[in-house]
Amino acid sequence: MSHPSYMKLGALVAAITFAIDQGHKWWMLGPFNIAERQPVSVTSFFDLVLAWNRGVSYGWFSSSSQSGRWILVAVMMAIVAVLVAWLVRATDRLSALSLGFLIGGALGNILDRIIHGAVADFFFFHVGSFHWYVFNLADVAIVAGVAGLLYSSWRIGGPSGEASTAE
Repeated sequence: MSHPSYMKLGALVAAITFAIDQGHKWWMLGPFNIAERQPVSVTSFFDLVLAWNRGVSYGWFSSSSQSGRWILVAVMMAIVAVLVAWLVRATDRLSALSLGFLIGGALGNILDRIIHGAVADFFFFHVGSFHWYVFNLADVAIVAGVAGLLYSSWRIGGPSGEASTAE
């Protein structure tokens, strides 16, 4: 059975995640002016850069066409609608938190795609010749949400299928 406070918790996490992501993107693109300053070397293995991702995760399904852009927006909005429906039926705190991170992160990246035509990514890790993908705070939230849902699924619906009593 769903619990109204879980839905409220997930919605609050989604709103905070979205606000932090959009605030960070505004600061990086505006006052910090990463486009003119890049790359900004923070450590020997981490730089701040500006990369416009016209696809989804890792640049998959990249499209520079307007139709491709709006197809991605539509698909992502449909996914968010499914996540919201899942949140409405959340039965534990971890699932609600995780869904909130997913929804907030997805909405942040969707808004980028609507406004800029692509998602602004900034964080670039590298060691020697190994270069990780450039990502943003919305992506971090999405990964945290997926990890939380996987853990929640394992913890609550484990091999016996019985719910854990721990919250």
